[in-house]
Amino acid sequence: MNAEMAVRPLTAKDRFRFACHKGLSCFTACCANLQLVLTPYDIIRLKNRLGLTSEEFLEKYTTTSSDKSYGFPVISLKMNSDTKKTCPFVSPDGCTVYEDRPGACRSYPLGRAASKVREKERSDEFFFIIREPHCLGFNESKEWIIEDWIADQGLDEYNRMNDFFMDIVTGPHIKRLKHLSLSQMKMFSMGCYNIDEFKKFVFQSSFLNRFEVDPDQARRIQTDDVELMRFATQWLRFALFGEQTFSLRPRQPA
Repeated sequence: MNAEMAVRPLTAKDRFRFACHKGLSCFTACCANLQLVLTPYDIIRLKNRLGLTSEEFLEKYTTTSSDKSYGFPVISLKMNSDTKKTCPFVSPDGCTVYEDRPGACRSYPLGRAASKVREKERSDEFFFIIREPHCLGFNESKEWIIEDWIADQGLDEYNRMNDFFMDIVTGPHIKRLKHLSLSQMKMFSMGCYNIDEFKKFVFQSSFLNRFEVDPDQARRIQTDDVELMRFATQWLRFALFGEQTFSLRPRQPA
């Protein structure tokens, strides 16, 4: 679908007018023929919502392509095979996974650009409005302050978690990586997208014998996928870029 973006960058204090509801004739029209890239946090929320393992979700609901610059795997939501190529989670009444819908869906029609500075708690960010010709929501009278829209749509947690991922694929260290090797690509895919397989890698291999991991953290990542995702991003910074985010355990005397 064609979309027009507002040229002027917006701040969290700027306003826009928009509302989406079932009374609009365009309701769910934006839920079809999408190139919807999923982030690791999107996948965690969706696979847990559906009661699936990461591998089951990836196989049933996604397609994979490659980033042209570095070869990073890119995971997109697989559309249905009907003529409209509808989202697998849309119904006449709206989204069937609404509480756990992807960040891009809950953000719409707001776009966000962020540059993560690792020493800062939050990203430097600005916003823009995406206007699609079919969307009648912009004709509604409801006015939003951008920061209120972010809170209303539950975007704070999504943005915070997605920044961990974006730090891997767009951070300053990426310039040191010419292209992913096959082993690096497998590690990236597992650490980002197949979080259940990554958990096996941590707990069913020699990982905990080789690396220093705080016992409290080990307990958290065993039961909390979000904590495990944070842990995985630290591991990828170590495995891909050689950053000192992990320490080897001292060798035991023979």
